Amino acid sequence: MTTPAVAEQAPRLPLHRQIAPRCAAGAARLLVRLPPARLQRVLRVIRKGTRPAAYGEVARARRSVVSVSTRCAGLGCLQRSVATLLLVRARGRWADWCTGFRIQPFGAHAWVEVDGRPVDEPGELSVFRTVLAVRCPDGRSRS
Repeated sequence: MTTPAVAEQAPRLPLHRQIAPRCAAGAARLLVRLPPARLQRVLRVIRKGTRPAAYGEVARARRSVVSVSTRCAGLGCLQRSVATLLLVRARGRWADWCTGFRIQPFGAHAWVEVDGRPVDEPGELSVFRTVLAVRCPDGRSRS
């Protein structure tokens, strides 16, 4: 996936609030080892029974994951996006998970969206062509 110049920074969480994000990051680290099509199928199963997530709750989940995992804060956009979804899923919600690529210069990236809006992603993602996605069960997210 794409390589950021600087790792993201997030406020350090109190110890009792680090447990769920650490579990999500650990589970995501295992899931991202799956082949892409299988990862997509697993995420489709995991999203069953969820409701659309709000932008703010997805942004909080993303910040939590970034604050507890060096990989998620830096080079691991795939792990970060999956961990964010798992943390949101733990609360019965779901957002759109997307992976894609750009041609000039070539790069790949994974991110989470709410209502077609990337959640706290630096840079311009409109140049990326979405290849795999697992959308909200009702086809939309809410903000």
